[in-house]
Amino acid sequence: MDIKIGERLAEVTLLSKDGNKVSIEVDGKVYNIDVCMFANGQCSILHKGTSYNPFVVHQDGTKHYSVSLNYSVYDIDMLDSEAKYMRMRRKSSLERPNDKIVAPMPSKVIRLLVEPGQKVSKGETLIVLEAMKMQSGVEASCDCVVKSVNCSEGDSVMADQVLIQLEIVDGAVSEQ
Repeated sequence: MDIKIGERLAEVTLLSKDGNKVSIEVDGKVYNIDVCMFANGQCSILHKGTSYNPFVVHQDGTKHYSVSLNYSVYDIDMLDSEAKYMRMRRKSSLERPNDKIVAPMPSKVIRLLVEPGQKVSKGETLIVLEAMKMQSGVEASCDCVVKSVNCSEGDSVMADQVLIQLEIVDGAVSEQ
């Protein structure tokens, strides 16, 4: 899940939990901590022999928290999966090289709408992917010819996996 701490965006994954012992990954770095939450918002965290005692205030009906620690207050927002998916999709669209279509995140191929040798126009939907129970079509960023299709309908694909290789038609310009 993505967590916004002030202006910083962090990718946080719960790896394991056994009682108060928790293993989490934050932006690729693993932390093994001992956590104890109390009903009044007080929290006790033990990490590498150092004890931290933040006070956590949750705003009802939201995914927003205020955390006080060592005379500083941190605003924390848990970002929902739909917002994360749309952000990753926009990022993928902007960074996608013109000569290939890549999966923006782990997904399932729902429909393949092209085959090798097929000419496609800018804006034409090439493939439909499903991630987090949402289906999304991926369009050609310019006029091109499908060079190869590297997946099949029903396949589970990984983030950044090349799904379709394209050959740019001479004179076609992308909107990057």
